[in-house]
Amino acid sequence: MADKSTRLKKRAEFLRVAAKGRKAPVPGLVLQALERGDTEAARYGFTVTKKVGNSVVRNRVRRRLREVVRLLDRERTLQGVDIVVIGRSGTRDRRFDALVGDYRKALRKAGVKEES
Repeated sequence: MADKSTRLKKRAEFLRVAAKGRKAPVPGLVLQALERGDTEAARYGFTVTKKVGNSVVRNRVRRRLREVVRLLDRERTLQGVDIVVIGRSGTRDRRFDALVGDYRKALRKAGVKEES
């Protein structure tokens, strides 16, 4: 995630991905992906509900998810897709390497095509 312009920020963007995209639940997170049909860089959105914990806990979960995406985005480039990563209550206590594996598995389940 090179810059913040590759983020989903507006509620309408999140709702569009939720309504039309593919959902891939895994133990550490839920991934929603929607193909845009262009060759622009992937855009990412992160969300964690109040069920997960107070604001300190939610922000920590969100930071962990952003770091997972950042690390894997350096390995491979995703293009033409909007991705929403939803934190679960298990995300907080899950080992980081397990979260990385969960994200990879979720990308495969959602059918996101990667560019090397």
